[in-house]
Amino acid sequence: MDTTQKQFLTAKARQLRDDVIETIGRFGSGHIGGAMSVMDALTVIYYAKANVDPKNPKKADRDRVIMSKGHAGPAMYAVLADLGYFPKEWLQTLNRNGTNLPSHCDMNKTPGIDMTAGSLGQGLSCAVGMALAAKMDKNPATIYCFIGDGESQEGQIWEASMFAGSHKLDNLIVLLDYNKMQLDGPVAEINDLAPVEDKWKAFNFYVQSIDGHDIEAISNAIDNAKSQHERANMIVLNTVKGKGASFAEAAANCHSMSISEEMWRKETKRY
Repeated sequence: MDTTQKQFLTAKARQLRDDVIETIGRFGSGHIGGAMSVMDALTVIYYAKANVDPKNPKKADRDRVIMSKGHAGPAMYAVLADLGYFPKEWLQTLNRNGTNLPSHCDMNKTPGIDMTAGSLGQGLSCAVGMALAAKMDKNPATIYCFIGDGESQEGQIWEASMFAGSHKLDNLIVLLDYNKMQLDGPVAEINDLAPVEDKWKAFNFYVQSIDGHDIEAISNAIDNAKSQHERANMIVLNTVKGKGASFAEAAANCHSMSISEEMWRKETKRY
């Protein structure tokens, strides 16, 4: 990755984080923690890796990006609006009556969303099905799927991973947002995932563990995943919940929180 691209992606991730903060702030509350922690990886995928076209959002050979941890919908919306899938003005309708942007991703409402999510674990199963279908159709699409560490306590995650590993779905790239916090506390105190890398290796995945906020490391990990053709892929993103929002990073738990106008304007410097 050259310096110019790295600087662009870093600045873009910052802008998109500010869009998320403002979007949730204007509503007054929302799932900010997990939306902020995945933003660097989302930025690399959408602005440097994925074969997608906002002008032709349903093209058959497009890559798919599934947000299985559906409460990170605001992160997806910020990206999709910025790319032109829908007007940026929609962001101000988040979670309101009649909106096309519900709190959790909904493929029936939002252009650019490839799978409805919210019932934890189901998004990965859908992504696995898409990857298998692409293989059968000789479709070159790559299927990206974000999952959460709290979500990984769902049995459906491991059923899906068993199938993907058994069928060597190398066109599937699963990204674990390993921020180590879930709705009701630290993951390690509720149902510990560690050693998470060993678990995915046991399911025959090609596993990489990286700093989930390092733009270049994310880019390299995706390139590595695409260059191997024997196993499904897991990229463990070691992240900070609420990354980029000082009030969220400082909170005991920022899974979902209230945000005042003063808070979001001060953080984004949008007055």
